Amino acid sequence: MKEDNKVHIFNRLFFKLYLNYAVMIVVAAILIGIIFMYRYQGMMMEDSKKQLQSQAEIISQKATEYIQGNTKDNFLSLIYNLQKINQWDIWTISNPNAINPMGERMENSLSYDEFIASEDYSQYVPYLDSSFDGHIKRKVELFDDVYQKATITVSVPINVNGDVVGAVLVKQQLDVLKDMFSSSLKLIIISIVVSLGISFIIAIVFATKLSLPISKMRATALELAAGNYNSKTGITRNDEIGDLANTVDILSEKLLENDIERKKLEQMRVDFFANVSHELRTPITVIRAYTETLVDGVVQDKEKVNQYYGRMLSECKSMERLVRDLLILSKMQNPDFAIEKEPVNLQQVFDDIIRSAGAIAEKKNITIEVTKDAPCTMILGDYDRLRQMFMVILDNAIKFSDEYKTVHIKLTSEDKIIVSIRDEGIGILEFDLPNIFEKFYKSNLRQNASGSGLGLSIAKQIALKHDGMIEVDSTPGIGTEFIFTFPRLTMEDE
Repeated sequence: MKEDNKVHIFNRLFFKLYLNYAVMIVVAAILIGIIFMYRYQGMMMEDSKKQLQSQAEIISQKATEYIQGNTKDNFLSLIYNLQKINQWDIWTISNPNAINPMGERMENSLSYDEFIASEDYSQYVPYLDSSFDGHIKRKVELFDDVYQKATITVSVPINVNGDVVGAVLVKQQLDVLKDMFSSSLKLIIISIVVSLGISFIIAIVFATKLSLPISKMRATALELAAGNYNSKTGITRNDEIGDLANTVDILSEKLLENDIERKKLEQMRVDFFANVSHELRTPITVIRAYTETLVDGVVQDKEKVNQYYGRMLSECKSMERLVRDLLILSKMQNPDFAIEKEPVNLQQVFDDIIRSAGAIAEKKNITIEVTKDAPCTMILGDYDRLRQMFMVILDNAIKFSDEYKTVHIKLTSEDKIIVSIRDEGIGILEFDLPNIFEKFYKSNLRQNASGSGLGLSIAKQIALKHDGMIEVDSTPGIGTEFIFTFPRLTMEDE
């Protein structure tokens, strides 16, 4: 069975949870990484263009200040230093169409005419024309004819007293940005890898916390299936898994209780057959012995023969009574057996059973005293069954009472109907009291010699079928009182 219950590693919940979580994390990390890199590259490019434009505007402002201060010789030195520091190409071009052009002393590149005439540099003429018109222009060139690589170009006009005297053309190669981007990409990849590693560890912990309790519950279920009803999950969690584990533990307890009850019922069944066999063995043995004696002709005396026949008849009646009681008890204990109920006057029932038991009571000079609080005590029930139940108790009360004693019967009906039958007999020993309603239970008293041990069991089952309960209170040497409690008859019942 253990081999059959093995689960392949790829079918285990832990592996599935971990795999799904890991795939989800990896996909999320890749998507986030791609989106972030795309956005980061775009932002870096945009920031570079803005920074390049800002620097070009500063250079244009400086050029204006140098022109106005008539210190043009120092301007080229400034341009040289800025190119060296920032690794930019900075060109200053004079506007030939200006009223007062910037002049050659501030130019560090080709003239405007040379830009136009050059086959390679003519691509920058639109930038210069735009700046000479007073506009700022910037653009990313994916392939620059001069540099043979991608560049960013920004062109800004140099304005002196409203006259555009020239333009500043600043170029930056994207190799520098690519190097920065590569460094950032490495850092991001390292961060993603570290994050994935931490996420995988978290995934292991998460999957373990989910799968381990389920594995424990599976193991417990297998133990329960094998008949080990003491097995428990041992899981205490305040979530759905905890509720499921608690349900499995409750199932274990219920199965244990049912198993105990099953064993108890099985023992009762064994005891029942043993008791029935014991009860039948004696009369059958007696009948067989007398029959063999008569058949063999050992006894010839007619009076003796009649005695044997009488004893055999008595034993047959005893077996008949035992079988009848067993059938009645079997019916009463069947949950599907329903008695037919109708309004019954309990006082009429007791009048009937007192007449039947009167002869037995007279032989022992026992008085039966009835007390009632109303002229009529109605109950919903079966007349014959109620008569049988109370007859069993009254018969025992007379049987276990000495001569010249009194049996007290009391009927009260307030919130509930209460019937009390109390005798002044020998009482029931405390040792016997918890077992008197068990089948075939008989004390060792001589009065029980002829009984089947089923009377009180039948009485209890009849009381239960009438939604009632039966209690007993007894003191040895003083007497015994049986108290019945039933619901009152309502208007709807009538």
